[in-house]
This record gives sequence, C-alpha cells and structure tokens, in this order.
Amino acid sequence: MKSLKQKLGARIQEIRKSKNITQEVLAEKIDIDKPNLSNIECGKRFMTAETLERIAKALGVEEKELFDFGHIKDREEIIDYLKQIITNADEKELRYIYKVVTSLKYLK
Repeated sequence: MKSLKQKLGARIQEIRKSKNITQEVLAEKIDIDKPNLSNIECGKRFMTAETLERIAKALGVEEKELFDFGHIKDREEIIDYLKQIITNADEKELRYIYKVVTSLKYLK
C-alpha cells in the first residue's frame, strides 16, 4: 500500500498534468527547485505546510483537493478490487466486463 507521501505526491502530479503544467513551471511558481518537486511527486520527500499551500494555489485548487486520492491505488489494490468485482458478478455482468476489457485492449 502506498504511503501518505506517495499518495499526496501522485495526486499533485495528477493535478499538475491535468492542467498541462510542467514540473519546471510549477517549481518556479512555488519557489523550489525542480529536483525537490520531483521528490515530492515521487513520494520521496514531504513538504512543509507552506509549500503545500503554495502548490495548491499554483494549481488553482483548494488544499483539501490535494488529499483527494481515494482513486489512487497501487497494483495490488487494483488487482484485489477487480478480483472482488469479478467474483461477485453474475453471468451477465461478467460477460459485460469481458467485453469492456477486450475492447480496451484495442484502444492502446
């Protein structure tokens, strides 16, 4: 399971990328160097409350949105979740899941 630092870093990266902001630009806006921002996004380094506030402001989100990472799961969590869905699916749902997964292979 991912640590809080990893989840928070992944969420910051997710928001940054969704707004088409590079690490260089965000680092400049929040007055830290790019390697430090990279370490934050990779979950290798935690940040001060002040840096957290600057990141939220630079990304145009409220601080609490940075902690909205319920959807960020690691590989094992995703596999466990999918196993639960498949195990509990009835025949019709299982066939639908199969069609969706098969269709997704062709979108790559």
